[in-house]
Amino acid sequence: MTNEQKVEQIRKWIDPEERVTVGFRDEQDLNAAITGCSTESVDLAIDTRVPHLKQRISVPLSRTDVAEDPFHYTRDPDRPLKHRRLMLVIDDKRPSVIY
Repeated sequence: MTNEQKVEQIRKWIDPEERVTVGFRDEQDLNAAITGCSTESVDLAIDTRVPHLKQRISVPLSRTDVAEDPFHYTRDPDRPLKHRRLMLVIDDKRPSVIY
């Protein structure tokens, strides 16, 4: 998949209220919101163990695979229910979280 194709799929999910699934080599099944996307990188706000504290990172699209997560669904009651959500698989370890 090219970076342009990845951007096309990711841009549909840029919404601070909508979650996507993120997986790294060392951690899987993380919840995150996509805060931005360009043809080179995707910006994420990953949920942490501390409520209301997000880990904000930017990941190169060349190290990211885009897929669907069939095990999670969207929860926004004001929008139609989607039985799948976006999943980003990143070929790297998760950066350390600094509290």
